[in-house]
Amino acid sequence: MRASTIAVALLGLLACASATTYFNEGFDAGWESRWVKSKNKESEGTQGKWGWTAGKYYGDAEADKGLQTSEDARFYQISAEFPEFSNKGKDLVVQFNIKHEQNLDCGGGYIKILPAGVNQENFNGDDKYNIMFGPDICGTSTRKTHLIFQNKGNNYLIKKEIPVETDTYTHVYTLVLHPDNTFEVYTDGREVTKGNLKDDFDILPPRQIKDPQASKPADWVDERMIPDPEDKKPEGWDDTPREIRDPDAKKPDDWDDDLDGEWEAPMIPNPEFRGEWRPKMIENPAYKGEWVHPLVDNPDFKDDDTLYQYDSNKYVGIEIWQVKAGTIFDNIIVTDNKAEADVYVERANKTRDAEKKAEEEERKKNEAASAGSDDGHGHTHDEL
Repeated sequence: MRASTIAVALLGLLACASATTYFNEGFDAGWESRWVKSKNKESEGTQGKWGWTAGKYYGDAEADKGLQTSEDARFYQISAEFPEFSNKGKDLVVQFNIKHEQNLDCGGGYIKILPAGVNQENFNGDDKYNIMFGPDICGTSTRKTHLIFQNKGNNYLIKKEIPVETDTYTHVYTLVLHPDNTFEVYTDGREVTKGNLKDDFDILPPRQIKDPQASKPADWVDERMIPDPEDKKPEGWDDTPREIRDPDAKKPDDWDDDLDGEWEAPMIPNPEFRGEWRPKMIENPAYKGEWVHPLVDNPDFKDDDTLYQYDSNKYVGIEIWQVKAGTIFDNIIVTDNKAEADVYVERANKTRDAEKKAEEEERKKNEAASAGSDDGHGHTHDEL
């Protein structure tokens, strides 16, 4: 083995060895001891109940078990605690599996990273969070992957659309946040977007603003086209009426002038009517172009290289509303090393293949059963 190859391998081992995984939940037996179900909506009767299942299709009945929403039109609020940490100067990786087995038509599928101070038994949508990340689907108008960062008490949604998977199989959503304020989002290990907190969110005020002292000059001409002053309306243009009596109309045979009044032919559009006259348009010789408001430096702008930084990360929470339940969450991991999370991406991709295979096998089985069913005359197809 060449020395350079050995050096690269050693660096990779050192990177993995120095990685810190703050939270890793596969929802195996005993998961309920690690999670606290919120009672916030119990008094309203809208608190949804959680199930624990691998779903209808899976690769491994035990290993693929996850947390499932089980009741329609309910709120789902649950959280788990981990040792508090700051991501200052480090990558932050948030990743989880999700399967909308019910073919989700309206509901959330995102998770939240929350700071210290959460009352887990009353965890709800008003609780401050650091990051909200994951799919949100409702009809055809809302189909996106949410990415929201909190800064100084305000929540900021990414300004561009991140695609979302809408089928019924397991998918993996990964967020990687770097200490240089850049980020990437992956779905099933594929990068679907990347960017910068300063550019893709309105966290910071704009660097420049329109000059409040400037205004468009009163004599500024920004009309590109004007009516031709030399163009004159033809003589007699307005003499042609818009409607005329229908020349082909005939007085009905049963029309009685004494009873019905004097008969008149109905009005129809005049085929010779030329409409309202307008002069032709020509280029304006005085046109100066579109006036552009000059920009000046924003006195309120203050750069911040710590937008990515959260000094307190202490909980992971699921806080969603679903019209149609059945979503399964699994393999939630919070770490500072993407390589740690990539292991679960590979597993999920294999699980998704197994789900598709199991579904296909059931389809074929049902088709075979249908083909061998009674034909309505007391005989099966096989007997015939």
